[in-house]
Amino acid sequence: MAAIAKKPVTRKPAKRTMSADHKAKLAQGRNESRVVAKYLEALAAGKGKRGRKRTPESISIQIARIDKEIVNAAPIRKLELTQKRYDLVGEHERLTSRIDLTSVEKDFVKIAKSYASRNGISYSAFRELGVSADVLKRCGISRART
Repeated sequence: MAAIAKKPVTRKPAKRTMSADHKAKLAQGRNESRVVAKYLEALAAGKGKRGRKRTPESISIQIARIDKEIVNAAPIRKLELTQKRYDLVGEHERLTSRIDLTSVEKDFVKIAKSYASRNGISYSAFRELGVSADVLKRCGISRART
């Protein structure tokens, strides 16, 4: 009589759950990353480009010139001027809107040291992205590697 082959029993792996501590640390990491990113973005927005600085007034003058030229322009030139006008209006809005750097900086100072130590971010890396030495000092981040 032939033996009947039994199907091997497969077990489902035990469902793994995260501890409350692990979940809290993940949430802390997400929050810290968000605060650092917001501060660095605010710094980058405040930095201008090299060369002659544009003012809202000079941009408004350029927009007025485009508005005059666009009336009698050929279709392809109209297209180019329209795009240039959109770009200038966007730049004008960026220049006239102010970012409240003080509140963003205050949040950054609270968490930067923890974030830097967990992610291996050095003083020099922050400095290269425009974070001032004064702010890093208030964070407790020094030049010395610890």
